[in-house]
Amino acid sequence: MDSTLLTQLIAIGFALLYVAAIFCAIEAILQARTPQGAVAWTMSLITLPAVSVPLYLVFGRSRFDGYQDKREEVELESRNLLQRVSGSVSDHLVPPGDAPPLFASLANLARMPATTGNAVELLVDGQRTFDSILAGLAQARKYILFQFYIIRDDGLGRDLGRILADKAREGLKVYLLYDEIGSRAFSKSRLLRQLQMSGVHVAPFNTTQGHRNRFQLNFRNHRKVVVVDGQTAWVGGHNVGDEYLGKDPRIGHWRDTHLKLSGPGVLGTELAFATDWLWATRNHLEIDWDFNVQAQGNCEVLVFPSDPASEYEEAALMFLQILVAAKRRIWITTPYFVPDRGIVAALQLAALNGVDVRVLLPDEPDGPIVGLANWSFTRELLPAGVKIYRYRGGFLHQKVVLMDDQLAAVGTANFDNRSFRLNFEITLLVHDKHLVGEVEEMLEADFKHAREVGPADFSHRSIWFTLGMAAARLLAPVL
Repeated sequence: MDSTLLTQLIAIGFALLYVAAIFCAIEAILQARTPQGAVAWTMSLITLPAVSVPLYLVFGRSRFDGYQDKREEVELESRNLLQRVSGSVSDHLVPPGDAPPLFASLANLARMPATTGNAVELLVDGQRTFDSILAGLAQARKYILFQFYIIRDDGLGRDLGRILADKAREGLKVYLLYDEIGSRAFSKSRLLRQLQMSGVHVAPFNTTQGHRNRFQLNFRNHRKVVVVDGQTAWVGGHNVGDEYLGKDPRIGHWRDTHLKLSGPGVLGTELAFATDWLWATRNHLEIDWDFNVQAQGNCEVLVFPSDPASEYEEAALMFLQILVAAKRRIWITTPYFVPDRGIVAALQLAALNGVDVRVLLPDEPDGPIVGLANWSFTRELLPAGVKIYRYRGGFLHQKVVLMDDQLAAVGTANFDNRSFRLNFEITLLVHDKHLVGEVEEMLEADFKHAREVGPADFSHRSIWFTLGMAAARLLAPVL
């Protein structure tokens, strides 16, 4: 090739790259969720376009294009559904005047009402959780909705898959939804093919569909939801894999928590699944929605789904509201603790106001960058009186919040920017003294397997550790 022509092609390539960088920078300025993110992306795109443009296309955008239209469609269907079953559901709606203050403020954000008449069972760790799910699946008579971020073709995956396949062959409607990034191996597995051959409706959530999302790896469907016949649901931190039963010797004990929900609140979990299924397949669920809702207990429950297509940062606002409302205590346990400035300020203010604020983290975090970020936020929170504990009884993966003696929250959302802004999550907010007592007892047992962090943990650290904390802090918006 002539050297002059090659030079011209290179010049054109660089010009196009800078044009792309400018367009990406404009989009970052207009759509970034935080000013810090907008500034960081704009500076890097203009100064290092060859590196930053591909990174921005993959990781930069925080708006999930295309999903909003479909969500509006399914929410219209949801409103129609609520009208059809209003005769049975309306009797179990928590009256606004009787609802806990938190439920009253969060119901609009959740886009669904709080319900009473529910029974909630606390499921501690994998064996108890999956024993409960397996037993529930075996009792299914109409349909099954099955959704996890990670599904593996291993012992646990095949045990669950066998029941799903058997139920599909019996004529039940069985729908299985998985995240295409979290379950990359499953998408090519023998287990998936066997499920499809047995009649199970299988689909990836497919966050990359749509021309604007083609290169995006930033969004995840992190929800874990199982529903049987519209009567019972399971929501929590576990995925489907042998390691969640503590069978991976490299990880050891896997500390996690799930909830089993029975009663009118199950409808909220179904609607969240239906929204995801519509996006994934462009089809509506073909199930009998007209179930007869019966009270199963006395728990008041608000199902709180959150997603990156919303106008609001729903998960962040939910947690912020809980922190602000706390009067006596706020106990948080999460494997990923990379909060934004609002959450940090709320934690500091709560502790300064005399609230017992505790944060329980894994002593061995999932990756060095996340670990350094955890230490950075720990150092900032300790002076205000926030107590930070590091769990040593295995890998801590549960996502649980306990507020005063009023509220327990169990679900899939972590205290990090990914859950706040980029992930599809779901949390069960439960107002029930008995469950709160059980969660308190569970967390007190966890604290006994943890050590409290203090200023001495930073006194002997090297300058490289301090620099590492600072660097990880800069990456907090994308961790």
